[in-house]
Parts: sequence; C-alpha cells; structure tokens
Amino acid sequence: MLTLGNLICGASATVALLSHGNYELAFWLVVASAIFDFFDGFAARLLKSTSAIGVQLDSLADMVSFGLVPAVAMFCWYGDANQMTQLSENIVNIGAYLTFIIVAFSALRLAKFNIDDTQHTEFCGLPTPANGLFCLSLAMLAAGGEFALSKEVILIISVVMAALLISPIRMFALKFKGFGWQGNEIRYSFIALCVALIALFTKFAIPAIIMLYVVISALRWAINIKNK
Repeated sequence: MLTLGNLICGASATVALLSHGNYELAFWLVVASAIFDFFDGFAARLLKSTSAIGVQLDSLADMVSFGLVPAVAMFCWYGDANQMTQLSENIVNIGAYLTFIIVAFSALRLAKFNIDDTQHTEFCGLPTPANGLFCLSLAMLAAGGEFALSKEVILIISVVMAALLISPIRMFALKFKGFGWQGNEIRYSFIALCVALIALFTKFAIPAIIMLYVVISALRWAINIKNK
C-alpha cells in the first residue's frame, strides 16, 4: 500500500503538470512519493516482509514518480505545455521532447538497480528520487519567478541529470548501520551540511543539497579509486 501510494502521488503529479501547469503541487506530490518510497522499504525490513514482487513494484512506482514526472516537469518548463499539445501544422519543437531523455535513462537506471547486488549499501549513479526532487524543485522555483533560464540551459540540465543517473559514480546511501559515529561519518556530516544549506538558501536548499550529494559522492568515489 505504501508503494502504491508512491505511484498514485506520481500519477497525480503528472496531471498537475500537464493539465494545470501547477509546479508547486507537483513538487509536493513528488515529495510525498519520496516519503512513501522511504517508508515502504523501511516497513518491509521492520516487518521482515520483503519479497520479489515488492522489489519490482517499487521500481515500477519509481519509474512514474521519479522518472516520468521530472521529465514532464522539464518538458513543461522548456516551453508552454499547452502549446506543446496543440502543435501547428508546420512546427514541431524537437528540443522540448529531448527532455524525455530523463525518463529513458531513469528506466535504464532502475532496471540496472534491480539486477545489481552491489547497490545494497551504496548506489551506482544518481538515485531517481534525488533526480526527481532536483528537477521538480528547479522547475517550481522558475515558475515562481525566482530565476529564469534559457531553453538551451534547461535542455543541458536535462541531459546532465540523465547522464548522472547511469554514471559509474558510486553514491553513498543514507542507510545507517546503527547510530554510532563510526561507519556513519559521511552520513552525519552530510545531514549537518544539509541543515546548514536549508538555513542559508531556504527556497534553493533542495537543488543545493542534491548538488552537494553529487559532489561529495564523486569525490568519495574518486578517492576510493585512487587508493585501490
């Protein structure tokens, strides 16, 4: 039920974007999806009720909430969503549809995750929920007039985020092994930095936090490769 809650929120976020152009509602629905996504795995481990169908259902729900929704958000942000659905006879804005590289690479990311036994304690590539929150938060802030970007920059962001999804960078997971400092140093440090970013950047905290996560993970990955 928790996993299906994730899926329903993702489907509702898609409607909020395409039918109403409501980025803020879509953002909070994706936040709700992320909460459901966290607690379904937590509940399964707590109740010792993990199953093969649960793994597959989780990825299917994530595909909508954190694959399709961010792609739709970038599509709508790239240009007027109403005009995109009422294309003239002679003009097709190809650039807008290139933002759907996000949904394609999200599918690849989730499929690889399901068959990769090395991603229990860390991730290979950017997790789809992080990408979803990043794209939705940026689109919401832009729609609210906080900043403006050209269509070319929006497309570049879409391509870069899609590439991060399938990158070989090993990214740490916020899965604690006990509550002690030892073994959890990077997680506690990251949480402390997140609190600082929220205090400093307020509305821009979420994209800043996701970028911080990518940078820390990339540095950690590079250091580990160098030490091998």
